Amino acid sequence: MEKRKILFTSESVSEGHPDKVCDQISDAILDVCLKEDERSHVACEVFATNNDIIIAGEITSKCKPDYVKIVKDVLKRIGYDREELGTDYHTVNVEVKVKEQSPDINQGVEKKTPEEQGAGDQGIMFGYATKETEGYMPLAISIAHKLVREATAQRKAGLFKGARPDMKSQVTVDYTDPDNIRIDTVLMSIQHDPDIDLDEFKKYIHEKIMQKVVKSFGFNTDFKYYINPTGRFVIGGPAGDTGLTGRKIIVDTYGGTAEHGGGAFSGKDPSKVDRSAAYMARYIAKNLVAAGVADRLQVQLAYAIGVADPISIGIKTYHTAKYSDEQILDVIYRLFDCRPGMIIKNFNLTHPTFRYQDLTNYGHLGRPDLDLPWEKTDKVEEIRAILKYF
Repeated sequence: MEKRKILFTSESVSEGHPDKVCDQISDAILDVCLKEDERSHVACEVFATNNDIIIAGEITSKCKPDYVKIVKDVLKRIGYDREELGTDYHTVNVEVKVKEQSPDINQGVEKKTPEEQGAGDQGIMFGYATKETEGYMPLAISIAHKLVREATAQRKAGLFKGARPDMKSQVTVDYTDPDNIRIDTVLMSIQHDPDIDLDEFKKYIHEKIMQKVVKSFGFNTDFKYYINPTGRFVIGGPAGDTGLTGRKIIVDTYGGTAEHGGGAFSGKDPSKVDRSAAYMARYIAKNLVAAGVADRLQVQLAYAIGVADPISIGIKTYHTAKYSDEQILDVIYRLFDCRPGMIIKNFNLTHPTFRYQDLTNYGHLGRPDLDLPWEKTDKVEEIRAILKYF
């Protein structure tokens, strides 16, 4: 009988993907609101198809965003700047259907102090960390993100000739031999101009993007690979498929390695625990793994709307822990304040200089290119000090 490989796959998408176009517009609106009014409450959804952008949701803020300008700026920055792409910032049609936040929700969230502020909604959030990579992120999603980030950077620098903004990557890791983990398959689908030499285009992707990125992680370059498996990929972005805010939640987090509560990030101010508590759960998990508590660890936080303290904190250690679940939970309750108002305060999540747009592409977690508060391992020594008494 043929021995089956033990494989795991994650995917990522570029900033030109239609769903990511919508995420970026939602987060750009959030940034504008918080810059002018840090008490803004924003839950902004965007829908994109062809050259039409629809903005909806609930926003309560002293700020009155120039929605058309925000949309045009985002599309221009991505590279949707020609009529032939189907989406063009010069001529885009923007429709706005935004209302204010329900006063029933607002009364539970608006409190005098950060200590009292209740969660903006009920829900469950997960955070995860692993020793698998230097950044404590799963390997497959880390490589998948870097592939599209590298391809996009080369496109914008003019090095990647004929490439257009919409891209996807997928990476399969072979875990059959734990002592010899290998890259099994790399897949990239990259939008391109209609008149390119497809053979040269694919050769460039394999040699200058795929192999370059995989080498940077120190893995084998004899992986199987697929590039634009349908043959051509000319029509893309919102012209090729509709886009919607919040539809890439697995791309935004751990690539399917960890569990997910279902709540999206983009377009939501940090009073929404879908966002802020997910960042907090990552912070807890990363510090615990960095402190040597476990090789892999997942944290779950659960909240009730209008209530400050989480109604539960749970962990999963995948049989890699050096301590009992009770001991690990004791550390969490002692060192980590998971009340929404305190997460916002400690991470400075409503400061006018904080840019949520920077998080929208290539993952909100484990970002080596950004100095993010929830990626710091500044609790490691405190954790170790407590563990000495167990």
